[in-house]
Amino acid sequence: MRDAVTKLIRSYDVSGRYLDRNAMDSLKEYFQSGTARIAATTAISGNAASIVRQAGLALFEQVPELIRPGGNAYTTRRYSACLRDMDYYLRYASYALVAGDMNVLDERVLQGLRETYNSLGVPIGPTVVGIQIMKDIVKQIASDAGVEDTTFIDEPFDYMTRQLSEVSV
Repeated sequence: MRDAVTKLIRSYDVSGRYLDRNAMDSLKEYFQSGTARIAATTAISGNAASIVRQAGLALFEQVPELIRPGGNAYTTRRYSACLRDMDYYLRYASYALVAGDMNVLDERVLQGLRETYNSLGVPIGPTVVGIQIMKDIVKQIASDAGVEDTTFIDEPFDYMTRQLSEVSV
Protein backbone atom coordinates (compact mmCIF):
# COMPACT_ATOMS: atom_id res chain seq x y z
CA MET A 1 0.00 0.00 0.00
CA ARG A 2 1.34 3.41 -0.94
CA ASP A 3 0.56 6.89 0.27
CA ALA A 4 0.84 10.22 -1.52
CA VAL A 5 4.41 10.76 -0.27
CA THR A 6 5.82 7.39 -1.33
CA LYS A 7 4.03 7.59 -4.67
CA LEU A 8 5.52 11.02 -5.39
CA ILE A 9 9.02 10.04 -4.31
CA ARG A 10 8.84 6.81 -6.31
CA SER A 11 7.91 8.66 -9.49
CA TYR A 12 10.85 11.04 -9.07
CA ASP A 13 13.20 8.20 -8.19
CA VAL A 14 12.21 6.15 -11.24
CA SER A 15 12.97 9.11 -13.49
CA GLY A 16 16.20 9.94 -11.59
CA ARG A 17 15.14 13.47 -10.73
CA TYR A 18 15.47 15.60 -7.64
CA LEU A 19 12.25 16.81 -6.07
CA ASP A 20 11.32 20.05 -7.83
CA ARG A 21 8.93 22.89 -7.06
CA ASN A 22 5.90 20.87 -8.17
CA ALA A 23 6.89 17.98 -5.89
CA MET A 24 7.42 20.31 -2.96
CA ASP A 25 4.03 21.95 -3.57
CA SER A 26 2.36 18.53 -3.67
CA LEU A 27 4.04 17.50 -0.43
CA LYS A 28 3.11 20.78 1.21
CA GLU A 29 -0.53 20.34 0.17
CA TYR A 30 -0.56 16.75 1.44
CA PHE A 31 0.78 17.71 4.85
CA GLN A 32 -1.42 20.80 5.14
CA SER A 33 -4.51 18.71 4.49
CA GLY A 34 -3.41 16.11 7.06
CA THR A 35 -5.44 17.47 9.95
CA ALA A 36 -8.64 17.48 7.90
CA ARG A 37 -7.97 13.96 6.56
CA ILE A 38 -7.36 12.67 10.08
CA ALA A 39 -10.48 14.43 11.40
CA ALA A 40 -12.60 12.90 8.64
CA THR A 41 -11.14 9.46 9.24
CA THR A 42 -11.70 9.79 12.98
CA ALA A 43 -15.32 10.73 12.27
CA ILE A 44 -15.67 7.64 10.08
CA SER A 45 -14.09 5.35 12.67
CA GLY A 46 -16.27 6.67 15.46
CA ASN A 47 -19.47 6.42 13.45
CA ALA A 48 -18.88 3.51 11.08
CA ALA A 49 -21.77 1.34 12.26
CA SER A 50 -24.15 4.28 12.12
CA ILE A 51 -22.92 5.35 8.68
CA VAL A 52 -23.43 1.86 7.27
CA ARG A 53 -26.83 1.50 8.93
CA GLN A 54 -28.04 4.89 7.64
CA ALA A 55 -26.66 4.23 4.16
CA GLY A 56 -28.30 0.80 4.08
CA LEU A 57 -31.67 2.22 5.07
CA ALA A 58 -31.38 4.98 2.46
CA LEU A 59 -30.27 2.50 -0.22
CA PHE A 60 -33.18 0.15 0.47
CA GLU A 61 -35.57 3.10 0.45
CA GLN A 62 -34.23 4.20 -2.95
CA VAL A 63 -34.04 0.67 -4.38
CA PRO A 64 -36.72 -1.27 -2.45
CA GLU A 65 -36.67 -4.22 -4.86
CA LEU A 66 -33.38 -5.25 -3.26
CA ILE A 67 -35.14 -6.36 -0.08
CA ARG A 68 -38.24 -7.83 -1.69
CA PRO A 69 -38.47 -11.58 -2.41
CA GLY A 70 -35.97 -12.39 -5.16
CA GLY A 71 -33.93 -9.25 -4.49
CA ASN A 72 -30.22 -9.39 -3.81
CA ALA A 73 -30.65 -8.27 -0.19
CA TYR A 74 -33.67 -10.49 0.47
CA THR A 75 -33.10 -12.86 3.39
CA THR A 76 -31.18 -11.99 6.50
CA ARG A 77 -27.98 -13.53 5.14
CA ARG A 78 -27.99 -11.45 1.96
CA TYR A 79 -29.03 -8.30 3.81
CA SER A 80 -26.14 -8.78 6.23
CA ALA A 81 -23.73 -9.44 3.36
CA CYS A 82 -24.79 -6.18 1.72
CA LEU A 83 -24.15 -4.20 4.91
CA ARG A 84 -20.85 -6.06 5.42
CA ASP A 85 -19.73 -5.01 1.93
CA MET A 86 -20.76 -1.41 2.58
CA ASP A 87 -18.69 -1.47 5.76
CA TYR A 88 -15.78 -2.86 3.76
CA TYR A 89 -15.99 0.01 1.24
CA LEU A 90 -16.21 2.55 4.04
CA ARG A 91 -13.19 1.16 5.88
CA TYR A 92 -11.00 1.18 2.79
CA ALA A 93 -12.20 4.66 1.84
CA SER A 94 -10.93 5.79 5.26
CA TYR A 95 -7.54 4.21 4.54
CA ALA A 96 -7.38 6.02 1.19
CA LEU A 97 -8.27 9.30 2.89
CA VAL A 98 -5.38 8.96 5.32
CA ALA A 99 -2.96 7.85 2.60
CA GLY A 100 -4.04 10.58 0.21
CA ASP A 101 -3.78 7.92 -2.50
CA MET A 102 -6.28 5.56 -4.09
CA ASN A 103 -3.81 2.68 -4.53
CA VAL A 104 -5.20 0.82 -1.51
CA LEU A 105 -8.61 0.74 -3.17
CA ASP A 106 -7.19 -0.93 -6.27
CA GLU A 107 -5.12 -3.41 -4.25
CA ARG A 108 -7.65 -4.35 -1.59
CA VAL A 109 -11.11 -3.63 -2.96
CA LEU A 110 -11.43 -3.23 -6.67
CA GLN A 111 -9.18 -5.90 -8.19
CA GLY A 112 -11.55 -8.61 -9.28
CA LEU A 113 -14.58 -7.15 -7.52
CA ARG A 114 -16.61 -6.44 -10.65
CA GLU A 115 -15.97 -9.95 -11.94
CA THR A 116 -16.90 -11.46 -8.57
CA TYR A 117 -20.11 -9.44 -8.33
CA ASN A 118 -21.04 -10.24 -11.93
CA SER A 119 -20.41 -13.97 -11.42
CA LEU A 120 -22.55 -13.96 -8.26
CA GLY A 121 -25.30 -11.91 -9.87
CA VAL A 122 -24.80 -8.98 -7.48
CA PRO A 123 -26.07 -5.80 -9.14
CA ILE A 124 -23.34 -3.17 -9.35
CA GLY A 125 -25.72 -0.23 -9.77
CA PRO A 126 -27.09 -0.39 -6.22
CA THR A 127 -23.54 -0.87 -4.90
CA VAL A 128 -22.57 2.40 -6.56
CA VAL A 129 -25.64 4.10 -5.09
CA GLY A 130 -24.75 2.82 -1.62
CA ILE A 131 -21.17 4.10 -1.91
CA GLN A 132 -22.43 7.54 -2.91
CA ILE A 133 -24.90 7.59 -0.02
CA MET A 134 -22.07 6.79 2.39
CA LYS A 135 -20.00 9.61 0.88
CA ASP A 136 -22.77 12.11 1.59
CA ILE A 137 -23.18 10.86 5.15
CA VAL A 138 -19.43 10.99 5.80
CA LYS A 139 -19.20 14.52 4.43
CA GLN A 140 -21.98 15.65 6.77
CA ILE A 141 -20.40 13.96 9.78
CA ALA A 142 -16.99 15.44 8.95
CA SER A 143 -18.55 18.86 8.55
CA ASP A 144 -20.30 18.46 11.90
CA ALA A 145 -16.90 17.51 13.37
CA GLY A 146 -15.44 20.83 12.21
CA VAL A 147 -13.91 19.95 8.84
CA GLU A 148 -14.58 23.09 6.81
CA ASP A 149 -13.77 21.89 3.29
CA THR A 150 -14.99 18.34 2.81
CA THR A 151 -14.40 18.10 -0.94
CA PHE A 152 -11.37 15.83 -0.48
CA ILE A 153 -13.72 13.21 0.98
CA ASP A 154 -15.24 12.74 -2.48
CA GLU A 155 -12.08 11.21 -3.92
CA PRO A 156 -12.10 7.64 -2.58
CA PHE A 157 -15.86 7.23 -2.87
CA ASP A 158 -15.98 8.68 -6.39
CA TYR A 159 -12.96 6.58 -7.36
CA MET A 160 -14.69 3.37 -6.29
CA THR A 161 -17.87 4.47 -8.05
CA ARG A 162 -16.03 5.20 -11.30
CA GLN A 163 -14.12 1.93 -11.22
CA LEU A 164 -17.20 -0.14 -10.54
CA SER A 165 -19.35 1.78 -13.03
CA GLU A 166 -16.99 1.15 -15.94
CA VAL A 167 -18.44 -2.30 -16.46
CA SER A 168 -22.06 -2.27 -15.42
CA VAL A 169 -24.43 0.07 -13.65
